[in-house]
Amino acid sequence: MRRRCKTAILISGSGTNLQAFIDAVSAGRLNLDLTVVCSNNANAFGLQRATKAGIPTVCVRHTDFPDRESFDAAVIANLDRFAPDLLILAGFMRMLSPIFVARYAGKILNIHPALLPLYPGLNTHQRVIEAGDDWHGSTVHFVTEKLDGGPRILQGRLAVHRGESADELAARVQAVEHQIYPEAAGWVGSGRVELRDGQTWMDSKLSDEPVKRTF
Repeated sequence: MRRRCKTAILISGSGTNLQAFIDAVSAGRLNLDLTVVCSNNANAFGLQRATKAGIPTVCVRHTDFPDRESFDAAVIANLDRFAPDLLILAGFMRMLSPIFVARYAGKILNIHPALLPLYPGLNTHQRVIEAGDDWHGSTVHFVTEKLDGGPRILQGRLAVHRGESADELAARVQAVEHQIYPEAAGWVGSGRVELRDGQTWMDSKLSDEPVKRTF
């Protein structure tokens, strides 16, 4: 039997995506070993979620370090004690240095609230509304040194409702995230999806486009 993928989840805040992972594992929908939750914020509510679920926690405060590289080195040192096979960025509000990305190359996933390559960066929901787009959603992708530019794995999309606010759209997109992020992570954790030569491979075939779900 294949060993369950040891997974570290990195957070900075409330941890709603973390909770989606906890719930999916608890329900038997996700075969990952949630090994540790790491935060750069000691007051992150997600740490309480992890403790309630019996997951070890680590806090490495970025304010204790003079630069991004030394902070990342400390995070690496703490994570390596748990020997994770996979890292999930779940609202981790820190830019990763090249040394961090290289250390876990092909093992870091992120989710971005847009249908990448559209709308990298911030304020995606408002930008979609202002552009008059018909569709919006979220994308799970491998992390590379290029911000929001890593190879895509899975996208969930939904129709934009005319007249809805950015906050209303954000809430609906977040609900999509809670479904697609654990699913995509499960694919990577099982070996079904991997990063190979800078591209996404699924079921031993090159995947030029992400798998797409409509909600």
